[in-house]
Amino acid sequence: MSASRGQEGPDRLLPLAVSRPAEAFAAASALLDGKPDPASASIAHQARAIVLRDSGRQAEAVAELRRAFSLAKRSGEPGRAVDVQATLGLTLGLGGRPKEGLVALGEAVGNSKGVAAGRVLTRRGYLLRVLGRYDEALADLRQAITLLHRGQDQVWEARARTHRFLVYAALGQASHADRDLVVAERLSAATGQDLESAMLVHNRADVAFQSGDLPAALGFLDEAAARYAALQTEWPSLAIDRCAVLLAAGLATEAVTTTEQILQHHLRLDSTGTGTAELLFSVAQAALAAGRLDLAEERAVAAGELFRQQGRNGWLARALHVSVQSQYDAGQRGDRLSVKAGRLADQLDELNSPDAPSAHLLAGRLAAAQGHPVDADRHLARAARFRHRGPTFGHAAGWLAHALRAEGRGATAATLIACRHGLEAATDHQRTLAAPELRAHAAVYGVELAALAQRHAVRRNDARMLLRWSERWRASALTLTPVRPPDDPELAADLAGLRNVARRLDAALGADGDTDRLRLERNRLEAAIRARTRRLAGRRSNTKAAPHHRDDAADVGALIDGLGEHRLVEITAVNGLLYAVTVVGRKVRMHPIGPVGAAIRELDLALFQLRRLAHGRASAGALEGLATAGLRLQQALLGPAAADLDGAPALIVPPAALHAVPWAMLPVLRSVPVVVAPSASMWLRAGRLPAPRHRRVALVVGPDLEGGKDEMQQIRSGYPDAVVLTDGQATAENTLAAMDGAWIAHIAAHGLFRRDNPLFSAMALDDGPLTLYDLGRLRRAPLRLVLSSCESGVAAPIGADELLGAVSALVPLGTASLLASVVPVNDITTASLMVDFHRRLRDRASFGTALQEARAGVDDDPVAVATALSFVALGR
Repeated sequence: MSASRGQEGPDRLLPLAVSRPAEAFAAASALLDGKPDPASASIAHQARAIVLRDSGRQAEAVAELRRAFSLAKRSGEPGRAVDVQATLGLTLGLGGRPKEGLVALGEAVGNSKGVAAGRVLTRRGYLLRVLGRYDEALADLRQAITLLHRGQDQVWEARARTHRFLVYAALGQASHADRDLVVAERLSAATGQDLESAMLVHNRADVAFQSGDLPAALGFLDEAAARYAALQTEWPSLAIDRCAVLLAAGLATEAVTTTEQILQHHLRLDSTGTGTAELLFSVAQAALAAGRLDLAEERAVAAGELFRQQGRNGWLARALHVSVQSQYDAGQRGDRLSVKAGRLADQLDELNSPDAPSAHLLAGRLAAAQGHPVDADRHLARAARFRHRGPTFGHAAGWLAHALRAEGRGATAATLIACRHGLEAATDHQRTLAAPELRAHAAVYGVELAALAQRHAVRRNDARMLLRWSERWRASALTLTPVRPPDDPELAADLAGLRNVARRLDAALGADGDTDRLRLERNRLEAAIRARTRRLAGRRSNTKAAPHHRDDAADVGALIDGLGEHRLVEITAVNGLLYAVTVVGRKVRMHPIGPVGAAIRELDLALFQLRRLAHGRASAGALEGLATAGLRLQQALLGPAAADLDGAPALIVPPAALHAVPWAMLPVLRSVPVVVAPSASMWLRAGRLPAPRHRRVALVVGPDLEGGKDEMQQIRSGYPDAVVLTDGQATAENTLAAMDGAWIAHIAAHGLFRRDNPLFSAMALDDGPLTLYDLGRLRRAPLRLVLSSCESGVAAPIGADELLGAVSALVPLGTASLLASVVPVNDITTASLMVDFHRRLRDRASFGTALQEARAGVDDDPVAVATALSFVALGR
């Protein structure tokens, strides 16, 4: 007896294949194990094919559909054959054979009417959308929606509206797109289509992305990923869309890693379909942004070859653009490359491609470099249109094109006005990101706009102008209003789980296999923490509020007035050379110093000496070696600017690449109070932070710290009411509670700086590492914070002048002063230095003065001297 064709029979398999794929595949296989009639067997093979296709196994899907088509023709049901033929056409098209696919779909359209025709048209509209033939796709989908709505087929109407939403979104027609998405969500919910509901959440990410709300986009993508995983299905476009969002946020390295993993899975399946081609293209884009030019070129060429085979000319142009951009970034120039870039830019513009702005920007640069001002102006003008249109994260690029166009005409004033508007657009974009990690990375065009203005200042030998433009961009990263994640139980649980795993790893518990498992668990938890922090910050961000303190950085006069007795040295890198702007009294001077590379080499040598001495490897002449290294470092970092320093307190504002400098090693700064800040404007604002009403002091000692308990006992004698956490009480939650809103907090603990992921840098507490993600949960960071742990003052340079590290985590949360080390330090000598430092703090000395006086009290022991030189006072 044949199987029933009712709702509980084979017919249920097709909607089940796109609702609960794993269940559908199992049920279809079970049906085929019996002796079904040809029609039922055709349905089962078609259902299996849909599941295989949607998981990237195109060749197997086509084989299933050919069997299904043969069985459908034997069934005597014409409608059955038409439906299978339509699925086969779509699968062929998505598998890289679009001509065959469109022929099959065309035949199916001709052999159907009513609701059946609507279903076929939906599939053809889907394929035409993927191929970039948007006008044809819209025509099919409009007709399909009419037929399906008239026939009351809610499942397929939801699908057709979803595909039309994606066409409208690609064309930038947001209002039309949103209307279709709302209706599709309602219909899918009413019909219980789990997979399609997941796809609609996925589509919500695209809406958020187009509006510039990147944290929300990442949140929707995470939710969609969880739904896909629950349904045991894969969706290549999820990785593609996540890659696009990560790139817009400036997280290129993460985008390369995550997308390449998905690509390798598809390549192992020997897939040459549309999804694989788009994954290749996404990796090429991410590798380009990450500076991995060889990988970008390799993936772009491979993607272009597949796009060419698939007849997807719009996508081919995008892949060729990535290839040309990678060649440009590798230093290639010439008329041939310029002509190719210009042709691609015009083609992408005609196609309304999202890459058109960057293509015109590249073409404009190349034309200008080849001495073709008319072509350069035309392309830059087209790129500049996007300073007012499209997603907010692209506005700064439009302003950059506008500035370059003005520069090409020799219009300095217009160039600088465009740079100012561009920096404001970049800052506004950063404010929408909320999470500090996203903010710090989203700086590419802002950095270039600031550099363009700085070059003008250097050419004019205008010290005030260089100071003003250096401050405009540097200040933006740390002036943004902090968006604290709410007291989220899931985030707290993940952070606690990470501490537990890290503690077990450090203790080397278990066999090697268990260690490997713990490492995998640590990686999973870190990924979950990053994702959740981004989502929570995105929900709490206020994208409408005006930027704060935007004019502070531009007001050089106010900055000079606020310096008081301090001498300012602001160091800026312009075209690979360091320049120092000094402010002494009301005199502002600019000094050329030398190559950035030479300064970094001298810094590396100086830090190497400090590390050796921290481990007690002192040799005869160690102090003389430190003095020599300090003099060489002074020449590389300050050059002639050192002559402007006269023994008064100094404020140093370095570029991010030179943040971890032991400034007291420089002879001119050895005997003066020195404070370091990411920007002078931030230093001024830190001085205006109100002190807490109660002068609460928190003293924390981590485990395995030689001399730490004795150190804290001596420090505690000066703070009789201090909260002291040690001997098992120094847990993360206790420490955060003690730090929150404190006047002074001192954490003596071993620390680790994570260069691969700075916000997971941590201090070792009794229950595991306290990360900077933990510190981000503080309602108010302590006003003054001492971190006498390893490399606690180091921050990772992100872009040219932005930081991730303790500074970027704590300053926006209310910390005005921070004492930290730039290299691992000796525990015993650190203890005595910290006791003396606190004694001077209690005498109302500033952090810079207290550190200088404590340093002056150190004897001539090389290890003690190196320890004292390793600490820097950050902020006030």
